[in-house]
Amino acid sequence: MSGYARWASGVLGVALMGVGVALVVGTGDMGSVAVWLAGAIVLHDGLIAPLVLGAGLLWGGTRACGPVRGPVRGRVRGSVRGRVRGPVRGPVRGAFTVAGCLTMVALPVLLRPGTPANSSVLPLDYVRGWLLSLGAVVVVTGAVIGVRVLRRGQRRRS
Repeated sequence: MSGYARWASGVLGVALMGVGVALVVGTGDMGSVAVWLAGAIVLHDGLIAPLVLGAGLLWGGTRACGPVRGPVRGRVRGSVRGRVRGPVRGPVRGAFTVAGCLTMVALPVLLRPGTPANSSVLPLDYVRGWLLSLGAVVVVTGAVIGVRVLRRGQRRRS
């Protein structure tokens, strides 16, 4: 990203935050907003961050994506300490990050209590939409990994 684009996105972000603050102040319900923000911080630091770190440690210590292959004194070496390496590590991390964000955004409607009194409040099948979104993340991640593996194979042949 160029310097101008970075500055422009920063200015746009600050402007949008200003709009958000103006809208919150305009409602006059600062107490409930403060409670919501405190709950978000507690939820993030107490639940989400430890889960993400634990998943990262577990994922980093598996051989799910196979060993790293390459000649080491005429032999094929396995992955170092079982950690995932090569062209899949970045896309898989990105996929987990996007899936986590999608889940956090969808969580309120996924955990909604029963059917709302007004059918127009939550009219869609949100579980299906969430699952389709996660499926799209898996398909895109697979495509990115496939392209990386093919490019790596072409570079080795040439």
